[in-house]
Amino acid sequence: MIPDKILHYIGGRHVPSADGATFGVTDPVTGQVYTQAAAGGPQDVDRAVAAAAAAFGSGPWPAMAARARARVLGKIADAIQERAGQIAAVETYDTGLPVTQAKGQAARAAENFRFFADVIVAQHEDAFSSPGQLGYVLRKPAGVAGLITPWNTPFMLETWKLAPALASGCAVVLKPAEWTPASAALLPEIMAEAGVPDGVFNIVHGFGETAGAALVAHPGVPLISFTGETATGQTIMASAAAHLKGLSMELGGKSPCVIFGDADLDLAVDSALFGVFSLNGERCTAGSRILAERAVYDSLVSRLASRAERIRVGPPSDPATEIGALVHAEHYERVMSYVRLGVREGARLAAGGSRPPGLASGNYLAATVFADVTPDMRIFREEIFGPVVCVTPFDSEQEAISLANDTRYGLAAYVWTSDLARAHRVAASVEAGMTWVNSHNVRDLRTPFGGIKASGLGREGGQHSIGFYTQSRIVHVATGDTRVPRFGA
Repeated sequence: MIPDKILHYIGGRHVPSADGATFGVTDPVTGQVYTQAAAGGPQDVDRAVAAAAAAFGSGPWPAMAARARARVLGKIADAIQERAGQIAAVETYDTGLPVTQAKGQAARAAENFRFFADVIVAQHEDAFSSPGQLGYVLRKPAGVAGLITPWNTPFMLETWKLAPALASGCAVVLKPAEWTPASAALLPEIMAEAGVPDGVFNIVHGFGETAGAALVAHPGVPLISFTGETATGQTIMASAAAHLKGLSMELGGKSPCVIFGDADLDLAVDSALFGVFSLNGERCTAGSRILAERAVYDSLVSRLASRAERIRVGPPSDPATEIGALVHAEHYERVMSYVRLGVREGARLAAGGSRPPGLASGNYLAATVFADVTPDMRIFREEIFGPVVCVTPFDSEQEAISLANDTRYGLAAYVWTSDLARAHRVAASVEAGMTWVNSHNVRDLRTPFGGIKASGLGREGGQHSIGFYTQSRIVHVATGDTRVPRFGA
């Protein structure tokens, strides 16, 4: 199912690193190395960028009619759909995600390509007519795009960047996360079968400090799209400044889920639990801070804890599993350190906090609920990125807004109330790039996706993505007598 070696894919060929370097990839359940991946460096990035630049500069892809590119994207979607079972199995093995959720991510990956195929066919530009002059907008692909993707839901997030970049006519160099390279290794065959020209799609595997840094610093890559932690985003921004690169970065989050006493508490509890415990809690938009109105706080904590204790933690390949194994031993230890920190800080451990019974090995953590969490605690303020949620009471709407905004992050927010006016007031006041009211994280692919504050910059989704991967150029044409002031006449 997974090759003994995962190689780079450059110019339509699978190739090892220029210096022959590799690194071991471990699975989350046994912690054993199951494959070796090529460890890319500056030479490998140079080769990939050269291949992409050649394909962009002299190949057919950028000049292809939108409908023709859309047909290729449709074939990519078909190939992903046909391989959905294989993709989900590889993703589950590599990341520890429950297989049922990995299947959903594979389906979403196919939809990403179908969606952007539709977008580019329906795309139109502005024209401006005035007496004596006509102006019209041309939209051109920006060039070689560097795509740096994270280890949580890696295949879907790779397609989330690849689909609009390819739809726009760019050539790409993808740098997958080093912890989870296996599903990306399925892409070359998919791309080749669909008819993507050699050099348009390239992969360089490796570590962020080497392969990722070389891609960001490369003068032949005018665009970088990055999803990952905020500190890495700051490093990328500093490096990209030297070449004034275009940046789209979706970074960390510590999103509030605000539950008022008049909310439908059954639905709110379902949403709150799903929002933080699905995908093993390793999701950027997790509602990891539940803010509950005092009148329902005790009841809500009790319901959350009771349900959390019944969440099924187990082997990722078991269809009954709701939380699988965390992605890597290093990340598992980081999440466990926050659990220990929460106890030391004085939060009340209402559920979980330890390895579930019957799972003596592997990166497993029971669904964990901390109650009585105060804003000065680090578990309230810092992104944990695991199956851990903090519950904090509030007494008024203004306090709820203040608590929601008491974070450096601003990615997502969730508001539960039956008061329509209050829903609009709170949604307008919460500092978040995306807010859901009486809803969990349901995405319309046409809408802008991204955060504010330390959660990133730029927006992707629909036309926002096409706008990032292209350049708009205005052409002004005289349609009547041109009259110019005659200096020096």
